[in-house]
Amino acid sequence: MLEIDWFLGISAIMFSIGIIGVLIRRNAVVIFMCVELMLNAVNLTLVSFSSFHGNIDGQIFVFFALAVAAAEAVVGLAIIIAIFRNNLTVDVTEINLLRW
Repeated sequence: MLEIDWFLGISAIMFSIGIIGVLIRRNAVVIFMCVELMLNAVNLTLVSFSSFHGNIDGQIFVFFALAVAAAEAVVGLAIIIAIFRNNLTVDVTEINLLRW
């Protein structure tokens, strides 16, 4: 059986990839996917600690976090599609929603 160190290492790698993706990429869809990757890394950490300590609290919290993430994904993609329809781009450097 795998130790908790392996799961925490994979979670740290996933979170690091997500942070690098958010900081480097300019496409709104890719940034959104990187944020979701970071959320899944945190969920993996919660499940790992929950399993390690032998209680189910972390797994229940992950269940609710995934439900909120699903709703967030729907709203986030709808906003990205609406911005694309108005500006014909998803490049975050070219989008300025606060101009008159």
